[in-house]
Amino acid sequence: MAKTALYTIGYEGRALDELIAMLKASRIERVLDVRELPLSRRRGFSKTPLGEALAEHDIEYVHLRQAGNPYRVEKDSIPRDELLAKYKRHLADSAQVIADVVDAARGRRVALLCYERQPSECHRSILSKRIARRLHVKTVDL
Repeated sequence: MAKTALYTIGYEGRALDELIAMLKASRIERVLDVRELPLSRRRGFSKTPLGEALAEHDIEYVHLRQAGNPYRVEKDSIPRDELLAKYKRHLADSAQVIADVVDAARGRRVALLCYERQPSECHRSILSKRIARRLHVKTVDL
């Protein structure tokens, strides 16, 4: 399938069936989970149950721990813009992270998945811009 976009999605406030329906509607083939720790208090959104649910709908699940935000533990102690700035600097010093995500995305219709519903509040907004630039595609936030 020709790829013209890199998709992103956050599951905040969504039910699992809603998330899957959105992914299917966009013909997503692979979900790249860019959470450092793929755990969730929300039922169905931790690594194993999420991967199983996606597989039932022929969507591959890949966890890319290295693409997660290592500063997420500071989210309650510093302003969000500072947190995202730290992640941006982290990526500047971590070329392998970008390479790993590009490799996982290449040749597939993919969506980067994280928690925050609004991409501007999430590190995936920074990551997706860099990945899309490397793949020569646009970014579409679901």
